[in-house]
Amino acid sequence: MTPQQPSPVPPSALSSEVPSPRSPWSRRGFLATTAAAGAALAAGIPQQASAAATVTSETSEAAVDEFAELRAKWRSLYLGEGFSPTAEPFRSKLAALGTQARAWQTAMAPAAGSLWPDAVFGDPEPDTDSESYGYSEKIQTSYERVRVMAEAFCQPGTGLTGDAALKADVLTAIDHLSTQVYNKSQTQYGNWYNFQIGAPQRLLDIAILMYEHLSAEQITAAVEAIDHFVPDSLVDHYTGTSTGANRIDLCRVLALRGVLGGTAAKLALARDAVSPVFPYVTSGDGLYADGSLIQHTYVPYTGSYGAVLIDGLSKLFALLGGSTWAITDSGRQIFLDSVEGAYAPFLHDGLIVDNVSGRAISRGLVAGDTLKVQQDDHTRGHAIIASILLLGQGASAEENARWQGLAKGWFTRDRYKDVTTGRTLGVAALSRVTALLADGAVKAAPEPAGHQVFPAMARAAHRSAAFTASVSMASKAITFYENGNGENVRGWHTGSGMLYWWAAGDSAGGGQYSDGFWPTVDPYRLPGTTVSRKPLADAAGGAWGAARPDTTWVGGATDGRYGVAAQDVRGLSSTLRGRKAWFFVDDAVVCLGAGISAADGAGVESVVDTRNLGSAGTARLTVDGTAQPSDLPWNGSFPKARWAHVAGHGGYVFPGGAAIDARREERTGTWKAINGGGSTDPVTRRYVTLLADHGTDPSDAAYAYVLMPGASEQRTAERAADPAWLELTSNSGAAQGVRVPSLGLTGAVFWEPGTIGKVSADAPLIVQIHERRDGTATVSVSDPNRAVRGATLVWRRPVRSVTSKPASVTGVSTGRELKLTFGDLTGAGGVTQKVMVRLS
Repeated sequence: MTPQQPSPVPPSALSSEVPSPRSPWSRRGFLATTAAAGAALAAGIPQQASAAATVTSETSEAAVDEFAELRAKWRSLYLGEGFSPTAEPFRSKLAALGTQARAWQTAMAPAAGSLWPDAVFGDPEPDTDSESYGYSEKIQTSYERVRVMAEAFCQPGTGLTGDAALKADVLTAIDHLSTQVYNKSQTQYGNWYNFQIGAPQRLLDIAILMYEHLSAEQITAAVEAIDHFVPDSLVDHYTGTSTGANRIDLCRVLALRGVLGGTAAKLALARDAVSPVFPYVTSGDGLYADGSLIQHTYVPYTGSYGAVLIDGLSKLFALLGGSTWAITDSGRQIFLDSVEGAYAPFLHDGLIVDNVSGRAISRGLVAGDTLKVQQDDHTRGHAIIASILLLGQGASAEENARWQGLAKGWFTRDRYKDVTTGRTLGVAALSRVTALLADGAVKAAPEPAGHQVFPAMARAAHRSAAFTASVSMASKAITFYENGNGENVRGWHTGSGMLYWWAAGDSAGGGQYSDGFWPTVDPYRLPGTTVSRKPLADAAGGAWGAARPDTTWVGGATDGRYGVAAQDVRGLSSTLRGRKAWFFVDDAVVCLGAGISAADGAGVESVVDTRNLGSAGTARLTVDGTAQPSDLPWNGSFPKARWAHVAGHGGYVFPGGAAIDARREERTGTWKAINGGGSTDPVTRRYVTLLADHGTDPSDAAYAYVLMPGASEQRTAERAADPAWLELTSNSGAAQGVRVPSLGLTGAVFWEPGTIGKVSADAPLIVQIHERRDGTATVSVSDPNRAVRGATLVWRRPVRSVTSKPASVTGVSTGRELKLTFGDLTGAGGVTQKVMVRLS
């Protein structure tokens, strides 16, 4: 495994409310944990540390007190505070935690090479790399189970609080793992992650929770093992596996190692090693100025590794804040700004959009998860929002107030997964969330409206009063999809223009992609995509983001309200070529495709939409006013459809009429089929799909449709009957453009120099012009190829003056027409260049 490759996700058995083992939360320590820091006192746990001798004689009394304060603070962050253990949902969560801990305690059987019979960490010199990785994962699995036991001992209301037998077994487990595998003499094997992050994070949590009951020898053994596997040199350079979320995970290990061992130097190192995460990057892993967040070099990861990043930083800020080792680097504001610039655009009514969660989308239901707690976009979203609340405690009062309002809005609008049931968050996070929801002084804020382009990760996000949407694209820099460790092996086409959308107040409650979608959807018919039906093998194209198209043409332009996105689509392991463009307005998305060709001997389709109707849904499908059969399965062809409508979802308009295929089907799959660690239990869902079938080996095929999320049947029919609403100015492989006169909106995608309507460009550009009723207009321009060293844009419309322009504009001419001359745009990173004008 190269340094850039991610580690396998370790299987682990968790408590009833703990996310599934192959979820990002189990990998990154999003354990369902927490409760009051004072719980140990309530349980009668002694407070005199037997391991105080680990603090050197030179350490001052004040320093000893500060280490004790940090231990207490971490306990509070881990266990939670300010909640009643006898009130729901805490009562049930704590009881379930106790039940799970008792199960692990009962099954524990220390033996050579294992602590539990089903979690053998075995021979450090196995026959195969795969076997070695499996063994190393079981080290983390074992520490995870012990951590559950330690938490049950410390939390009130578990039925095991302060239980002497449980304490003895936790101490036995610590000694056994130390003696057998995690010690200063052991050679690392298998997966680096398990030794450097997974196991030490859990060991440190256990040690701090049980600190008063550990001997000096036990603490010494723990810190020496961690120093052995996590040496200071791991953070000497910001590269390889020590970047982004991984870096913050390592800093957490170093910081808690310093807290546990009373070592100021470790805390200082952890504090300083955080700093390289803050600055914006222009390539590779990290946070970009445009709000993109990338991990594994090629993967948009705001919702998974980004979740780890915000969780880790929020906890480190909280732990070290106010101490000698507070993180005061001015760069921290860059990350604080990312809450609204990078995370919020992909959060919708409690969920985080799947197109920024990489292979985590395949971690739905895990094999052996008897409690059937499914991971999905809402589970991931809840954890991120909870982290935002914690991060707010270290932000300005104004930022904290805004974030609380946003969080309250996201949670209260989530009708698919109610956070107050306690099924998605641990006790500590849940205690913060329930306190927020009960605070009448905090008003729920609406979704942050607007359009945002993320050129560095080939994504765009749109939000209006009517709907939320996001489109996923791919390029040489951004993978079609990520697979690895047997996960997400059929995500092939998720980067081929997949269009996610949710209507405001939709009847499915935000469950379109949450409710068993990924194991049951036809992976060749993802919403919005243009793909070849050529059969692909699982994990086709290579792992860890290796599957990338040979094109740089991808991006968008926006004025902040409306937006245009475009993609030079290429087939994964096929000859498919095409041009796709999307134009986002208040109540619709105009979707165009052109130049669609292939020569694989396979069919090619553009998927207008695929709607998940749930396990028994029968949503009415209407085409041109006629209701279609609700039988399963059912196929229908419409050679000149003008509009279609799916009840409870939305409408589709086909300008000038289009040949459309429609189908109803019931599909059954398993999570294991798309993720090797998934459940084998069958999942069945019903779908309505609308397709533009381009036939086998098409040449220069095209499509055009208008998506109207949440629109009624009547509203859809009215839009179809109004030819003045939309003007298609061009739809070819050379240029794609639209005008929406009622909005004063012009959108143009110049795949090559040319003219679209009243707009001309002498270079490949994306252009959007928004005329306002106050006599002003915004001209938004981007260079999606990042290759334009000079360009001229002409808009044949009388313009009085240019009121503002970026430095990239080197020449301006107004009067009977507007002429803008742009200089070198290659360094702009595809970011929109906005010019404000006053119209004549």
